[in-house]
Amino acid sequence: MARDHGGNLDAAQARFGAGDWIDLSTGINRQPWPVPPLSEAAWRALPTQAASDALVRVAAAWFGCAPDRVLPVAGATAAIQLLPRLLPAGRAAVITPSYNEHAASLTTAGWQVTPAPDLTAMEGADLAVVVNPNNPDGREWTPARLRALAQRVGWLIVDESFADPRPDLSLAPNLPNNVIVLRSFGKFWGLAGLRLGFVLAAPDLLARLREAAGPWSVGGPALEIATAAMADRTWADQTVTYHSEASLNLDRLAAQAGWRPLGGTHLFRLYDTPDAVAEQDRLARAHIWTRRFPYSDRWLRLGVPGNRAEWDRLTAALRD
Repeated sequence: MARDHGGNLDAAQARFGAGDWIDLSTGINRQPWPVPPLSEAAWRALPTQAASDALVRVAAAWFGCAPDRVLPVAGATAAIQLLPRLLPAGRAAVITPSYNEHAASLTTAGWQVTPAPDLTAMEGADLAVVVNPNNPDGREWTPARLRALAQRVGWLIVDESFADPRPDLSLAPNLPNNVIVLRSFGKFWGLAGLRLGFVLAAPDLLARLREAAGPWSVGGPALEIATAAMADRTWADQTVTYHSEASLNLDRLAAQAGWRPLGGTHLFRLYDTPDAVAEQDRLARAHIWTRRFPYSDRWLRLGVPGNRAEWDRLTAALRD
């Protein structure tokens, strides 16, 4: 199955030239948590169990669950690759359209994958995969609705990679034993290069996943940075406030350009445009990179600009 992602800025540069690009093709926060100088040990020594345990405690407090339900991994995508191989292959239903790595990884692992337009269509599957809030359209489901679905499927994977600004959507505080929650660190904290994510699940499944991931799957710098970042509630509150307002401002700009808002999250917005290829190219000529999708010739997704200069450049490009 084909894999299609944002963040392919090198392709944009090859076509439209090098320079000062604004990469809005991902949902990565463009106001990243400010990384302080790291300890020498983070770089020179193998990651310790104590450092991992410290991150688990802070992450569990952030997610609102018990520490024995949290496993740090080398990015949420690492878990997406590993989990289909740890669970017995069968029939999988994946909410569609959505993040395409789920269906691709399941197919590679031998699962029979069926696209599902809604939760009702997933009932009876050996495994159901829901992204909440969904990427790219921002659809969301309440924890109660997802727990009801969990009673009608074998396993339920809920990808909450964009849920940090929306704790009300998370299943983490009350996690059924057949539910696996995936969380991303890089998106909300804007540090995707660390390749850090979390799996929230029953302890016995986490033990199997820990064994499959192997020793030192998360590096020392990632452990040290994330432990400090996830404890910084002041920064997190300010970030949620900024993106709550900025995402609405982005919708207003898009509407003025003749685009119709289709939804999204705090970190990205999706629009129906007259011609996604033409609109992406128009912004690319201003060195602003966006995301379009192979299954739609009208949909264009934009991340949220991170500062006044980026807002000014985007506004000028949309008015050109």
